[in-house]
Amino acid sequence: MSRTPLLDTPPEVAAEATPQARPRRTRRWRRIVSPVVLVLGWELAARTGVLAPEKLPAPSDVLATGWRLSRDGTLAVHLVDSLTRAGAGLLIGGVLALVLGTVAGLLRLGDDLVDPPVQMARMLPHLGLVPLLIIWVGIGESLKISLVALGAFFPVYFNTYAGIRDIDERLVEAARACGLGPAARLRHVVLPGALPSLFLGLRLAIGAAWLSLVVGEQVNAQTGIGFLMMEAREFSQTDVVVLGLLVYALLGLISDLALRVAERRMLTWRRGLRAT
Repeated sequence: MSRTPLLDTPPEVAAEATPQARPRRTRRWRRIVSPVVLVLGWELAARTGVLAPEKLPAPSDVLATGWRLSRDGTLAVHLVDSLTRAGAGLLIGGVLALVLGTVAGLLRLGDDLVDPPVQMARMLPHLGLVPLLIIWVGIGESLKISLVALGAFFPVYFNTYAGIRDIDERLVEAARACGLGPAARLRHVVLPGALPSLFLGLRLAIGAAWLSLVVGEQVNAQTGIGFLMMEAREFSQTDVVVLGLLVYALLGLISDLALRVAERRMLTWRRGLRAT
């Protein structure tokens, strides 16, 4: 009996022949189609007069402004200061949230003592605490970093807490039955089980951090992308304001992509549902 060609094909080649195994390069190009269409539509509307230049300049004008500010070094100075504030705030808020979320998720006493005040605090809009933070820490760099830390804290805390609590208890019992001690169970069971939720929390925290930084850099700042936008508003430089918004958007996109790459490499064991 003759065999079909598919049976003679190696498994790797057969998998590539299936409709589900589409080239990654094609999917990457397809993801940028809609942004390109939006930008082209924006450019066309600005050039034909549908959008007034003083209200929303064309993308080409915004890029020309960005190139001009990059050449004279202005954009780099403000960008470095914004990245420094965002990094410091993310580090402080993320580490504190990770520690408290782990304590509340693993220990019953920690849950009783830590989780109730955090649940109460999360109901307060952290951007609405600006007047109180000004009284507490002043209007200097501490205010900007504190806002970023507050914005990053709650997503990391709640996703760490939920990631630990969502681990199947039977896995922990099986590890205990196999003779694994507390440290080994934490390393081989709890940490891998909580990592997906933790990465989700980090992605949400990065978005909240950039949002908080926009507000913080508009309060008595001398440098930063937010300060650059506020100064441009005073002189009705709409192209600079739009440029600042695009820089914030690109920073958020790049940081999210970097986190996705790290997640994909660290969670190679996970096989989730893929879109078709």
